Order: sequence, then structure tokens, then C-alpha cells
Amino acid sequence: MTLTVPEAARRVGRDPSTVRRWIRQGRLKATRVGARQIIDEDALAAVFPGDQAPLPVPWQTMTDGRPMPNIVAALRRTRGD
Repeated sequence: MTLTVPEAARRVGRDPSTVRRWIRQGRLKATRVGARQIIDEDALAAVFPGDQAPLPVPWQTMTDGRPMPNIVAALRRTRGD
């Protein structure tokens, strides 16, 4: 699946300008289609290898102090992805 720059930015919790900078720097592979940059999910996963983007520090633990579970990975397991 391919993503636009704003979609990729939302996926990894970053600003679209950051994703564009990664493309310019060569950190993230993208293909230009007209005026848009298209990013393959595999290329994005190479930059962010985890199942989900890093959580903000206050969200990394639950109210009882336990680490926040990886909900994306749990959903993928139940769907067989």
C-alpha cells in the first residue's frame, strides 16, 4: 500500500514537513507522482520499524504504572496480518 506525505506523517506521529525532510535527506524513499510524493508502507516501516509510532511520554504508562500495551500489534494478531 502507498501513502501520501500527510498519511505517512499521521501514521508515525510526525509533522508532514518532517516526513518531507526525511525524503529530501534520503532517509525515506518516496516516488514522485505529479506534484505528490508517494511513500510505500515498507519504506516507512524501515524508518519506523515498530508496530506503532512512539507514544508521547505521558501515554507510555497506564494509570497504574504498567506499560501501555501495543494495541496495534494486538489487533494485527487477531486479524492474522
